[in-house]
Amino acid sequence: MTPAHALVAIPAHNEERSIGEVVRSAISTGLPVLVVDDGSSDNTSSIAEDAGATVLRLPVNLGVGGARRCAYRFARDNGFTRVAECDADGQHPVHAIPQMIAEADSLDLDMLIGSRFTDRRDSSVEPSRLRRLAMGMLARSASRAARTRITDATSGFRVIREPLLSALAEGLPSYFLGDTYEAIISAGRSGYRISETAIEMGRRWHGSSSASATAASRFVLRAGLTSALHIHQRLPDRA
Repeated sequence: MTPAHALVAIPAHNEERSIGEVVRSAISTGLPVLVVDDGSSDNTSSIAEDAGATVLRLPVNLGVGGARRCAYRFARDNGFTRVAECDADGQHPVHAIPQMIAEADSLDLDMLIGSRFTDRRDSSVEPSRLRRLAMGMLARSASRAARTRITDATSGFRVIREPLLSALAEGLPSYFLGDTYEAIISAGRSGYRISETAIEMGRRWHGSSSASATAASRFVLRAGLTSALHIHQRLPDRA
């Protein structure tokens, strides 16, 4: 059964080599697909449109958080109550989206995160030891904020449901880790219900991550301090 009032949102920046296949995979789930082209200089938009997606083309590169916030606003303004978001690089198991939406609905969750690191994990992607240490630190603080075990606080493969969808449409940070880790911190401390489900993640089909190891280390340090000092983005409390 196709989940009603749900949208697949894919932020994309210069992903012309993978976006077509990702869109076609998402459309095969029976759900409408939105691609937010985050200021690409290649043919990402036209390839996504040809593959069947609705495309929002941003005139400048806002970063993945800004692109996600645009997707949330589009969803809210067009009557969608759930957004399933995945990356444009082919890493995420798009076929699992309907099951994730059904799980989020059945458990009445505001956010369901697809995790690479649960005990049932079966993934071909194994981060470096240093990166695993940093991700572990973020996961522990995210777990405290969410009041449940979080193992993959930086995962971009998620389902967001109302009322959190509308809250993040206005208050999702646009900077690196703000849209993933800090969103969990903000939502958890405001009383939204968060959980994880196990996924198998593959490797990027093309290209490489936009954040270098040095830049990623700075972002992790900033994110940790933001959480520890409680200077993260504030969201309205869940009713």
